[in-house]
Amino acid sequence: MKKLLQLILKFFAQAVLKKYKPQIIGITGSVGKTSAKEAISFALAKNFRVRSNIKNYNNEIGLPLTILGRQSPKKNLFGWAKLFLFAIRLLLWKHKKYPQVLVLEMGVDRPGDIKYLTDIARPSIAILTAIGTSHLEFFGSIENIAQEKRSIFNCLSEHNWAVLNHDDERVMQDVDKLNAQKINFGFSSSADIYIHEVKIVKHFTYATSFILTYQNKDYSFILNNVLGKQHAQAVAIGFAVAIILKLEPVDIIPALEAYKSARGRTNLLPGIKKSWVIDDSYNASPKSAEVAVEILSAMETSGSKIAVFGDMLELGASSVEAHEKIGEQIAKAGIDYLFVVGERSRDIQRGAIAAGMSEDKIYHFAHTIETGYFLQDRIKEADIILVKGSRGAKMEQVVYEIMAKPWEAGDLLVGPIV
Repeated sequence: MKKLLQLILKFFAQAVLKKYKPQIIGITGSVGKTSAKEAISFALAKNFRVRSNIKNYNNEIGLPLTILGRQSPKKNLFGWAKLFLFAIRLLLWKHKKYPQVLVLEMGVDRPGDIKYLTDIARPSIAILTAIGTSHLEFFGSIENIAQEKRSIFNCLSEHNWAVLNHDDERVMQDVDKLNAQKINFGFSSSADIYIHEVKIVKHFTYATSFILTYQNKDYSFILNNVLGKQHAQAVAIGFAVAIILKLEPVDIIPALEAYKSARGRTNLLPGIKKSWVIDDSYNASPKSAEVAVEILSAMETSGSKIAVFGDMLELGASSVEAHEKIGEQIAKAGIDYLFVVGERSRDIQRGAIAAGMSEDKIYHFAHTIETGYFLQDRIKEADIILVKGSRGAKMEQVVYEIMAKPWEAGDLLVGPIV
């Protein structure tokens, strides 16, 4: 039944794209897809009708639904019938407000996923954010992951564009063989779009300031309530796409300075007792965990810095080493307290202790809710609490227990609170 549904959705999505001919921007990578998607949408919204994936609609079901502009009816047969009728109407009558640009995340779980998705929606601009070890258990090696993600460029022609992470060797591998125009971004001065002077500053609350240098000109940015260099990188991607589409930098900067973190991606929230919560609960990989700890370490506060980590999943044979490495980083970054939730996260605890963190500063819990309750009693004014874990760890439950306005959880957190 699922295969049949996929085929029907693929047919309708391809037919709709053939009729409306929107510009298609495809994004893949181990981390940073959603932030890049958000930044591109902010950069283009003033000049184009833009649609991007909602939620995690980046697979063989979600991507066609994004193209059709509908959410999944799930197991509601009547809902699916209505959706297919809507698709037929899109094909029979011209929808005047259909998007001019589709910004599509393309997720990878298993080999062949990128080809399936690009067969549905062939990008004219393809973006590869980074290559890491997420989904390693389905690929066997990081080289296989890299090959799959780089395959997003296979469908490009000489008139199309590849947007690449200059700092990632695996992304840049064989770049000279690409049959497309190229622009890259990175923290190296040799990048086409050079990101530098990235700082987390106090600006009303906390903010990230940085400079983008492009064609020997500097462009300054400050992103209020946004934390970390990964968001500067997302803005650089949005800047690159806007340049490709021939927008002027003077118009791009105000649009991109309105950029906000997506739910659960280092989203800064007021916490109880005048603390701050960094909600990074959407997902976790070794790369994103490293960045999150760097952010917590860089923030100035008179209170304590507390890291709350759940399990990182789908790491295969590298799981123990990856968790221990994060623990080591936490200890060396001078984080005051470490809370770990779940069985795999015990390896974070072991890594931190081995790197010199006192066992008295580390707490282990089996469940998220009890972690939240325990934190409620110990948080003090000006404390900063980083909460991170894979989607399956449901770390938003911890965030809910310590956020200042839990009644806003439905608008701010990544999952339902049960």
